[in-house]
Amino acid sequence: MSVFFLDSSALVKRYLVEPGTGWIVALAAPALGHSLLIAQVTRIEVIAALAARARAGSITTDERDTAVRLLTYHIVSQYQSIPLDAPILDRAARLPLHHRLRGYDAIQLATALVANTRLLSAGVPALTFVAADNDLLAVARVEGLSTVNPNIYP
Repeated sequence: MSVFFLDSSALVKRYLVEPGTGWIVALAAPALGHSLLIAQVTRIEVIAALAARARAGSITTDERDTAVRLLTYHIVSQYQSIPLDAPILDRAARLPLHHRLRGYDAIQLATALVANTRLLSAGVPALTFVAADNDLLAVARVEGLSTVNPNIYP
């Protein structure tokens, strides 16, 4: 069993067909027993991405609604959603002072960093940060996280 933190840019691939979708779907297979962590705000970011695709016409509103229902089900049944708390928000506020990060990327990364610290202090192996954003992955590595980009997988 491994622990993966899925950024919105990676998680959306489970609900939209994009490069890396197959890898994310395989990673999330319950039979593998991986722990899949997400930030609380990920639900909103993924729903916003699904809505944007529907507005652009690349998916139908029925496809959007089906994906939102599936995401909602997975949040309850397969993901550990990490609520925003003071340590995460404090870390997120400091990250852009040292790295070029957008606001939600700082929140995603701070959530992963704080979760990783909590896991390590509980004797659980370090998590792997999964994102489809090379700039964010570079910052995550500088901050000491193992990373993977699902876009490198067919």
